[in-house]
Amino acid sequence: MSYCYTDMADDSIDEAEVIILLMKMKANFIFVLAIFLGILCATRERHYLKYILKNRVDHRMESRVDNIRRLLCEGDGAFVNQLRMDMRTFKLLCSLLRTFGRLTDTKNMSVEEQVGMFLHILAHHVKNRVINFRFVRSGETVSRHFNSVLNAVLRLEKILFKTPEPITETCTEERWRLFKNCLGALDGTYIRMKVPEIDKPRYRTRKGELATNVLAVCSKDMQFIYVLPGWEGSAADSRVLRDAVNRRHGLKVPTGYYYLVDAGYTNGQGFLAPYRQTRYHLSEWREGRAPATAQEFFNMKHSSIR
Repeated sequence: MSYCYTDMADDSIDEAEVIILLMKMKANFIFVLAIFLGILCATRERHYLKYILKNRVDHRMESRVDNIRRLLCEGDGAFVNQLRMDMRTFKLLCSLLRTFGRLTDTKNMSVEEQVGMFLHILAHHVKNRVINFRFVRSGETVSRHFNSVLNAVLRLEKILFKTPEPITETCTEERWRLFKNCLGALDGTYIRMKVPEIDKPRYRTRKGELATNVLAVCSKDMQFIYVLPGWEGSAADSRVLRDAVNRRHGLKVPTGYYYLVDAGYTNGQGFLAPYRQTRYHLSEWREGRAPATAQEFFNMKHSSIR
């Protein structure tokens, strides 16, 4: 009987060992399965993030292209509203900046987008962060390309501004030949603008409009020689001219030469104004009303070339 009991005990021990072994195998299997599932989840998450990032990059690229594409599709109205110039002028400016301003396309940004950002900042006086969001570009990218376009624009000085050439005795244009050594003419012009409420009194012109007073100096061929923007609309033309002359890199008039100015300015070295309290504007000479005095004759000739 004891022999049989021993055999039964041995069988019980073997069964216990098998159960323990199976439990260990189960635990190992669960551990391996957990590792596998963890790796699988991590892999799927990594691929999902790559997919999201790729789609985000693609979406950002599409958004960047859409900014310029929308302007091109919507025509001149959108260009003027957003960039303050029509489509033809914008394309011409981009061409000039490429050819003479040494502005080039980069790997990720065309010249058109660079110029568009630049003009948008000037037109609306918006901050870097606004352009960052609107053009889907980083703040550093916006700042870098703004300066690139600005430097390119400055390189256009010799293209956009003409070196003054005086009228000589051999001039064949009848209306100019009487004004020997004249370099051209200048005048102030108002450009309407929107300003903060606190600045409105300074920018209100004598006609009641909000504008900036811009001094423009032109040659006889109507090419710009000098431009001074930025003065308030309430500023007198003579004050703006005085500022232009006194600036370090302002308007320079060589000795013996002069520009024609209207009665809003005074006669002085380098500037020839008409006689005051004397007929001047061309409309006053119509219907056969010929000059009656030497002063009126001078004013008529002066007015005809301004």
